[in-house]
Amino acid sequence: MSGGGDTPLARLLRRLDLAGEASDVFGAAAGSGAGRLFGGLVAAQAVVAAGRSVADGFALHSLHAYFLRAGRADASIRYEVERTRDGRRFASRRVVATQGERPIFEMIASFTRALVGFAHQDPAPVLPPPDGLEDWEQVRARLTSGARARMGFEAFDVRVVEPERDAPGAISAASRATWLRARGEVPDDPLLAAALVAYASDRALLRCAGRPHALEWGSRPPASLDHAVWLHGPPRLDGWFVYDCHSPVAHAGRGLAIGAMYARVGERFATVVQEGLLEP
Repeated sequence: MSGGGDTPLARLLRRLDLAGEASDVFGAAAGSGAGRLFGGLVAAQAVVAAGRSVADGFALHSLHAYFLRAGRADASIRYEVERTRDGRRFASRRVVATQGERPIFEMIASFTRALVGFAHQDPAPVLPPPDGLEDWEQVRARLTSGARARMGFEAFDVRVVEPERDAPGAISAASRATWLRARGEVPDDPLLAAALVAYASDRALLRCAGRPHALEWGSRPPASLDHAVWLHGPPRLDGWFVYDCHSPVAHAGRGLAIGAMYARVGERFATVVQEGLLEP
């Protein structure tokens, strides 16, 4: 897998280049530093592990996952794949990720062959273009006391529409629209593209669910509980794409959020649903 230097995207792609330890068992680096591991990385690595076990011509079309425990950024991860079904049109896999002897993540993924059939979609939202929006890291540092901008640190450039609605103490509607773009060239590999969608899909959703409650994103950030992604076609990651989210309900400290990803030309290529803990 091409690294492309030491850019944030290149570092992420290296972490998605899993090492085979045995048949359908893979090892991966979690990253560096300390603290809680970003759940999107675990989901992306699990997608790669599952995809390594399916036949050519099959592409990921859905995943359903549970974040069982908080992962650690300073420990390697082991992914075990179970081949639950191999059919003519669909193949399914179960993946369990562990650190030490403790499972931290479980996923069921389904793969399918490309077919032509009925198609429709909701229209893409009409948003201001990303070029005129401020980098999210600059916004976050400006809105959050004591935070510093980590410009260019993330694998995706993020531009939030109406970012002032994320200010500490602000209360607004449970919706959030974001532009994202990979910081570099994405390899022409459908499995890697699907993994990058899984990675990016774990951003923005819980902030959207927290907007009506004036949550402050400090030392105890919200925690993802379960996560589902449907891919409606090949991911379009060759430029800016929209991640349009809304939260229809929160109850007992758990917020549900739904997101849709659209290419800049308006084609919807993914739908995401997530529930997470929202604690003051």
